Amino acid sequence: MMSSNHLQFPNWDPIAISIGPIDVYWYGLMYLVGAVFAYWWGNKRARQAPNWNENQWQDILFWGFLALVIGGRVGYVLFYQFDHFLANPLYLFQARGGGMSFHGGMLGVIAVLLIYAVKTNRSLLEVGDFVAPMVPVGLGAGRIGNFINGELWGRVSDVPWAMVFPNPAAGFLPRHPSQLYQAIGEGLLLFLVLWAFSRKPKPVGAISGLFLLGYGVARMVVEFFREPDAHLGILGMMSMGQWLSLPMVIAGAALMILAYQGKLQRFDPGNRVPAANNVQSQLAKDKPGKNMPAKNKPAKKQQRKK
Repeated sequence: MMSSNHLQFPNWDPIAISIGPIDVYWYGLMYLVGAVFAYWWGNKRARQAPNWNENQWQDILFWGFLALVIGGRVGYVLFYQFDHFLANPLYLFQARGGGMSFHGGMLGVIAVLLIYAVKTNRSLLEVGDFVAPMVPVGLGAGRIGNFINGELWGRVSDVPWAMVFPNPAAGFLPRHPSQLYQAIGEGLLLFLVLWAFSRKPKPVGAISGLFLLGYGVARMVVEFFREPDAHLGILGMMSMGQWLSLPMVIAGAALMILAYQGKLQRFDPGNRVPAANNVQSQLAKDKPGKNMPAKNKPAKKQQRKK
């Protein structure tokens, strides 16, 4: 039975708006909130950052958002529902019932950033440093969407803010509202840290490293309060979410160390001479002028004869 001594989940309708046969879900609106914020702030940063413009950012945002959705679904199926996928491969396309993985979405976005970097003659770290600060707001909004849906609840607890979720799978027991913990940690706090850190120029790779490190640590900590997936449980010493976040922590810390040791300077766009400048320099070298040897200069009399 539900306990009256604990907070009761508001039990919101997951459908925010219904327009005829079309239902707009709160979770989808949260994705839209993240995309709109990223569009606005990314355009602002692109106008201020060297070697960037609004069109470039909008291209990344469009393809990155698409990769986020596809990668998130594929990652969820492969990381959390692989047995189900083997039994029914079409389950991959049955997304109406929910099921998204941040780690899968991140891999999809990284793939898009890598392709964009190659096509525009940039390094992946350069592109990642520009994109990373725009991500946490969308992550936080997505976790609020999880909370509104009453899913991905936390472990049983007696803390004063423990909440009883009405879903029978939650057992009608007071639990940590871990979705809100994640919204604060992966969303608000990570955004503030990256915003403050990126206000001044940093070594290439440092901002990307801080994002990986910050998200990985925040996720691993909150996983101690989040209920593990029932069909997976604790795998050895940690949950699946913690195992997937551990490489992010290691990679992020390594990137930051290498960045401040100056070992990633070859990826720094400031160390590259733009192709346009190379062409101009070459033309200046080839253009006849005062520095040309006298024997190569046409005589004035010869010019008049012509």
